[in-house]
Amino acid sequence: MNTASSPARELVVVLNCGSSSIKFAVFDAATRPLPRKPLWNGKVQGIGGPAPDFGETGVPPFAVPLDPAHPYRAALELIRERIQARIAHLGDARVAAVAHRVVHGGSRYFAPVRADASVLADLKAFIPLAPLHQPFALEAMEILLRERPDMVQVACFDTAFHHTLPKVEQQLPLPHAAWDRGLRRYGFHGLSYEYMATALPERHGELAQGRTIVAHLGSGASLCALQGLQSVATTMGFSALDGLMMGTRTGALDPGAVLYLMEIEKLSLEQVGHILYHESGLLGVSGTSSEPRVLLPLEPGSDACAERARDALALYVRRIVREIGALVAVLGGLDLLVFTAGVGEHSAEIRRRVCEALGFMGIRLDSEANARDAAVISATGSAITVGVEPTNEEWVAARHALRWLPG
Repeated sequence: MNTASSPARELVVVLNCGSSSIKFAVFDAATRPLPRKPLWNGKVQGIGGPAPDFGETGVPPFAVPLDPAHPYRAALELIRERIQARIAHLGDARVAAVAHRVVHGGSRYFAPVRADASVLADLKAFIPLAPLHQPFALEAMEILLRERPDMVQVACFDTAFHHTLPKVEQQLPLPHAAWDRGLRRYGFHGLSYEYMATALPERHGELAQGRTIVAHLGSGASLCALQGLQSVATTMGFSALDGLMMGTRTGALDPGAVLYLMEIEKLSLEQVGHILYHESGLLGVSGTSSEPRVLLPLEPGSDACAERARDALALYVRRIVREIGALVAVLGGLDLLVFTAGVGEHSAEIRRRVCEALGFMGIRLDSEANARDAAVISATGSAITVGVEPTNEEWVAARHALRWLPG
């Protein structure tokens, strides 16, 4: 029982909601500075599929039955039950705030904001710009607003970090009226890049203040050019489809190809959207998988499957190299290249291929350091420092949520 003389230990829960998974992390808000490692974290994955499962710190994944009529709501309820069960073992503790990773803040939200019905209504207008994530984060927010209206909820935007982009990087070559309607390049993965702006100076000192490119390579992927730890250019634009080739998304694509699919092949808008978001990228080209770790072992084969795996990975790497080259031109050179997110942090072979292709810039890798995912993987004498830095979007979101808590 809470008393005035013995206040409850306050916790912040961070939710990162995707179309088929919900990741969560629980942080101790009473500890300052906020620890970068959560008290525990976990995820429900396979939501809407035939075999969803749940796993969390100290608990191996196990199958969970989710109501097929409302699987997402059931997954959120499961997470709430598991968090409450864990809290019971902490003694006098309570969830004081929930921070949500929201992919798109549009042209209105450039900083975290406390979520209410008005904010929720605004954010629903951006669902078409990020259909893989936006509606699911908002569903979680809406459920909590309805069931726990007293709960502090904070929306943290992936677009916010890129508010420093110069206008020339934001504008699209469309009639000016489109700019007035909000059609511009926003940039994404901002919580990840915001963490890099904190972690890289700690790791690399003054070097990080210079010309830096961060490669966020996961199922979604983008690059960000930073100068003085601020975003000055990025590969994702108006939507999360732009830029690099991704797991299932095209990345940058000639718009004429989209017009052809609709006009000549007579595909509907819905069909084309599904292709661009769900059937393209590594999965589309390979026909096998959206993940480099699955495709890499297939390459040595001599059958059609191996050839398509090789084609997919070659295109994937080429797009990364090409876009890094473009950002180097914008920066006027490069001092630091950093890999992060699932592929960036764990695929030594993808890093090797990218850096080998950039060897003309004087990049030299330390093979042993690269193989063990070391913090610095460039060799002595490399003209450019190359690093690997695990991202921590949840900590960034939790830290933002603290501003709405007393004290």
